[in-house]
Amino acid sequence: MKQETIRICDLSIGYRPKNSVRMVASGVNASLHSGELTCLLGANGVGKSTLLRTLSGFQPKLNGEIFINNKEIGLYKEKELSSVISVVLTDKCDIYNMTAIDLIGLGRSPYTGFWGSLSNHDKNEIDKAIRLVKIEDLAHRMIHTLSDGERQKVMIAKALAQDTAIIYLDEPTAFLDFPSKVEMMQLLHRLSRETNKTIFLSTHDLELALQIADKVWIMDKKEGVTIGAPEDLALNGFLERFFASDGLVFDYATGLFKVYNRCHSQIKLIGKGSKYDMMRKALLRNGIMAHSDINSISLIDAGQDKSDDSFILKFNSDSPFEVCGIENVLNYIKNNTYN
Repeated sequence: MKQETIRICDLSIGYRPKNSVRMVASGVNASLHSGELTCLLGANGVGKSTLLRTLSGFQPKLNGEIFINNKEIGLYKEKELSSVISVVLTDKCDIYNMTAIDLIGLGRSPYTGFWGSLSNHDKNEIDKAIRLVKIEDLAHRMIHTLSDGERQKVMIAKALAQDTAIIYLDEPTAFLDFPSKVEMMQLLHRLSRETNKTIFLSTHDLELALQIADKVWIMDKKEGVTIGAPEDLALNGFLERFFASDGLVFDYATGLFKVYNRCHSQIKLIGKGSKYDMMRKALLRNGIMAHSDINSISLIDAGQDKSDDSFILKFNSDSPFEVCGIENVLNYIKNNTYN
């Protein structure tokens, strides 16, 4: 059962340089729950990292209250807080002469005392974390030989070994290619379910957050922090108002944003399946509106068989002819006029 692990009341965050105050955000009221993946979105410089540092206890709040498991964050001692919250930062550290399992073992430092000796229980927690992240094959690799994605998985395993109810991550997909970004977000979503932990991360990957997160926090200097399930924020029009701009529109059918290209002409396109969809996408990219309801003399027949890359073209009053490949269809259209 999901439980409230973090409650934020009228929170103000920022800095106190010398005798002044630099406010980053104020009046934040929110909560985070166990078993959920929540993503923090916002433009560069809006204060996402400041918010994460404040919620982690790394930086003092300006005003308001942060309750962690119903206890105000200021009442926690440092060691006690490290057994409740773990943090995975973006920074890539150059680590040599250390294996992945050694690094993961550092997650047990809140419990091992001064000498850092690992008990059988500590070792079991480390092994459990490795299994959860599914990095058994990386355990005895040297850290400096790992890819960015592999290293990030090791850092997540370290956070799991710390055995905290809450995990914060600052831009965990920052240095990853797109497939690795997807894998990382899916991993964090799975871990929130399997461990019932509260997982809260900042990210610039809007589309992945809208598809994978249970909740999103959208941070803005004018509107503060807006919170909700992605689908609710879509239905009430917030996502469209906040992110849509010239050339970018929100597609309610997919729940994602898509690039909008202004069309200067149109053509009838018939067919079904992926060939039809990809042909239509390519035409839209080139400013040509295309679908089966358009009434025009010229047409493109995409057929239905995606294994066949040929298209039947009929332009003006000419006889139909075959063209192979979408690129060749586009080249023909650019070099010929049609009605």
